[in-house]
Amino acid sequence: MNGQPNTRLSDLFGLAGWSKGELARLVNRQAAAMGHPQLATDTSRVRRWIDMGEIPRDPVPRVLAVLFTERLGRVVTIEDLGLVRHGRVGKQRGAGGENPDGVPWAPERTAAVLTEFTGMDLMLNRRGVVGAGAALAAGSALSSAMHDWLHTDPTLKADAPRLDDPLHADPAGFDRYEAAPIGSQEIEELERSVEVFRAWDASRGGGLQRKAVVGQLNEVGGMLTYRHPDHLQRRLWGVAANLAVLAGWMSHDVGLEPTAQKYFVIAAHAAREGGDRPRAGEALSRAARQMVHLGKPDDALDLMKLAKSGSGDQTLPRTRAMLHTIEAWAQASMGKGQAMRRTLGVAEDLFVSDKGDVPPPSWMQMFDEADLHGMQALAYRTLAEHDPAAAHVAQRHAKEAIALRTKGRDRSTIFDYISLASACFIADDPEQADRYARLALVSMGSNSSHRTWDRLREMYRLTAQYAGYPKIEDLREEIKHALPKAKGRSGGGRWAQA
Repeated sequence: MNGQPNTRLSDLFGLAGWSKGELARLVNRQAAAMGHPQLATDTSRVRRWIDMGEIPRDPVPRVLAVLFTERLGRVVTIEDLGLVRHGRVGKQRGAGGENPDGVPWAPERTAAVLTEFTGMDLMLNRRGVVGAGAALAAGSALSSAMHDWLHTDPTLKADAPRLDDPLHADPAGFDRYEAAPIGSQEIEELERSVEVFRAWDASRGGGLQRKAVVGQLNEVGGMLTYRHPDHLQRRLWGVAANLAVLAGWMSHDVGLEPTAQKYFVIAAHAAREGGDRPRAGEALSRAARQMVHLGKPDDALDLMKLAKSGSGDQTLPRTRAMLHTIEAWAQASMGKGQAMRRTLGVAEDLFVSDKGDVPPPSWMQMFDEADLHGMQALAYRTLAEHDPAAAHVAQRHAKEAIALRTKGRDRSTIFDYISLASACFIADDPEQADRYARLALVSMGSNSSHRTWDRLREMYRLTAQYAGYPKIEDLREEIKHALPKAKGRSGGGRWAQA
């Protein structure tokens, strides 16, 4: 007990709307359901947790995390409640120089945070609760909190958890994996599963496989609580980073934005634990893409500055090219045409300078020439909202992207068609716009990506000025029929590219 109020717990308690007596009764009931019938919490104990900063013993933090997760309809972790024993708790967001979301956390906490968060996410899935009530952390707050941490040399020996006891990690919610050693064959199978999930996501969108990815990540988090030989531990952290990025991207794809951001942060931690700074930078670039999509390009630029500088000297030119395209998209969203063109020029130079003599990591194999043109089309189409002359350049890059797309990149092709149709509308060419818009609609049937629907809504807005054209009137009706009915989704003010 530190005598100071636990403001994190207090804030969430206020949102939940319980009385202290109600929470005490719920804790006892939930603890019994989790196999702890001896627990006897009362109102005075709850008051001490909130008002005096007392941290209750296990299993109470886990019980509280379950209760708040169910009540608020979003993942609430022990960390969110301010109930972690080591380190300071209960500070206001941004107060006293402490970062807003407890990141970066201590290295030995990474596996525990990963396992707890995925366990709570799976619980929401199982019970049919889908929520996104938490607020996104600002890009500036995340980048400030993580800057020094990301720039230190990430070597496994220095940074990975030192767990003499295989069960050293803090208890972490439901679905806890029994820690045991695994070998290279099991890790190879996990690495192959990542490729399968990644291919499915690129083809069909994140909605159908998100739960499977989160479940696999939960298992890997449990494996990481056992101390393996360095070369295996490093690979296992790499699997965790790849799965966390996928879980984040799939969450973003279906509109679970705060959940997505948490996964991107977890991915950056996991990558750094495994000594892979370029992967950590790429994970943060995903968070930046998310910010642009949500209409927050300033936050995106803050994150991209950290992603680029924190990736390290070993980052391949193609990876650096990809990072520059995201920065350019953020600049386009702000109407900064000259800066966007300079940044895209650097991206092109970096891309062609990559001779391919060093094989790209698995997570970069999706970024090929088609993606380079797709991102350029996206940037120019976004700039065209501020400078309509950019629409013609957007059309050229979108057509190049479509011509180069390989089989299995269905979602990206849909995005290309929508970028092309939107650019045609802005360029006052409704005939061509109608053609490409219909190609996008035909391709959308089996896709579970909410981001494609966001893009389609933006294109629908552009059709308004041509509402008197019979073909465009028909197109508008088809778009309205194709779009799902809104269910309180907050989202996507801007654009996203896979």
